[in-house]
Amino acid sequence: MGGENLQVLTALDVAKTQWYHFTAIIIAGMGFFTDAYDLFCISLVTKMLGRIYYHVEGSPKPGSLPPNVSAAVCGVALVGTLAGQLFFGWLGDKLGRKKVYGATLMIMCFCSLASGLSFGRDAKAVMATLCFFRFWLGFGIGGDYPLSATIMSEYANKKTRGAFIAAVFAMQGFGILAGGFFAMVMSSIFDSMFKAPAYKIDPIGSTVPQADYLWRIILMFGALPALLTFYWRLKMPETARYTALVAKDTKQAAADMAKVLQKDIEAEPEKEAGLVQKQRGYGLWSKEFLARHGLHLLGTTSTWFLLDIAFYSQNLFQKDIFTAVGWIPQADTMNSIHEVFVIAKAQTLIALCSTVPGYWFTVALIDVIGRFTIQMIGFFFMTVFMFALAIPYHYWTQKENQIGFVVLYSLTFFFANFGPNATTFVVPAEIFPARLRSTCHGISAASGKLGAIIGAFGFLYLAQSPDPSKTDKGYPPGIGVKNTLIVLGVVNLLGLLCTFLVPEAKGKSLEDLSGENESE
Repeated sequence: MGGENLQVLTALDVAKTQWYHFTAIIIAGMGFFTDAYDLFCISLVTKMLGRIYYHVEGSPKPGSLPPNVSAAVCGVALVGTLAGQLFFGWLGDKLGRKKVYGATLMIMCFCSLASGLSFGRDAKAVMATLCFFRFWLGFGIGGDYPLSATIMSEYANKKTRGAFIAAVFAMQGFGILAGGFFAMVMSSIFDSMFKAPAYKIDPIGSTVPQADYLWRIILMFGALPALLTFYWRLKMPETARYTALVAKDTKQAAADMAKVLQKDIEAEPEKEAGLVQKQRGYGLWSKEFLARHGLHLLGTTSTWFLLDIAFYSQNLFQKDIFTAVGWIPQADTMNSIHEVFVIAKAQTLIALCSTVPGYWFTVALIDVIGRFTIQMIGFFFMTVFMFALAIPYHYWTQKENQIGFVVLYSLTFFFANFGPNATTFVVPAEIFPARLRSTCHGISAASGKLGAIIGAFGFLYLAQSPDPSKTDKGYPPGIGVKNTLIVLGVVNLLGLLCTFLVPEAKGKSLEDLSGENESE
């Protein structure tokens, strides 16, 4: 049963959509724009890194990253992200959302720029430097997950809160698009300036020395959008919910939100005393938290974990799937710079046709049909399309059926984003108490990144051909793309079942959802 809420929190709950809501979406969203750009642009340049640093004299195929190096380069940012989500999630509840919000952005900007630098010229030094800075880049990105979600959730009104949090997350789609467009533009410029033959015509000449600058420029560009919003992050006031419910300063909360909402709000110190009394301050590891929110936390962590296994294994390695069905030409028919253009074009088309529309479908409908329904729809169709790709896999590899394969593959992305990829981000920011909200979101997100690491690393090995003569250089035989897609279909089915543990948050105040204003 809900008790009476503080006036400042009620004012936020019932506030009409105003300019400050959109400002908050842009400030928080640009962090996610950068996150997506940085995490996904690495998959655009890994083939080029293999050609530049791992060329084998006399080989019929261009050089490629050894399995352990490829796994480290693609996966190290995910490991950093996991650590950052846990650390900054906890810190956001200890020190306040605002105090640590600028720090995560500075880490992201510095490490984006540093990713393009190298200590030394040989392959080992370049890869070690790249992995070091991408770990810390991931650490900064990780902090952005719980902080951006919690800040947007605590600023929003209850009627359109889901759409606002989802809009922050949807900026990822534009980050992926920007990565693709920028890589296409830069590779076109480099290709026209530095003409090079295909690998099979001239293995050495196909990789011009200037190619070493191209991948660095693509990685370093990720710092720019984050830098543009740094000043505005510092200017944002602390959220009223943190100030009132965690720092216990309703006077400051009322003053901050009076400026934001441009209306008079009473501080209500007597009600604050009642709230302090009511909140017995149970901790994350207490029996009371377990009884009230244990199943909720299990639901948010398990669904995000299972979703990211499927999502990241698809996303980071989609260029390999495109090659397998012939959508990207054989590597030896291209030079190193043109190969970047072709991979970027394929990824950008998928993002444009399925990823970005999926995010914005969620924004439009999340407060209409609810989080639970969208997550169920998403997991259901991801399961269906995965099995539709996997069971007749041989059919899809025929040249005349390749467009059909790409359409189905795109639909799995659409329903990931109009589905669990968005809702798993939104719900943990709504259903936990203010003093544990950022921590619980960080734990849920870190569970997702653990799934992403399994997806990204595991897929490298699983998708290899069972025939040892057909595996990529340095890889043991795997179970093949067909069986890997079946495994991912089963993972999505488990995600659908775990969705039943997550409560619906549509149209309710944060305090009603978390039980913070329950009548004694």
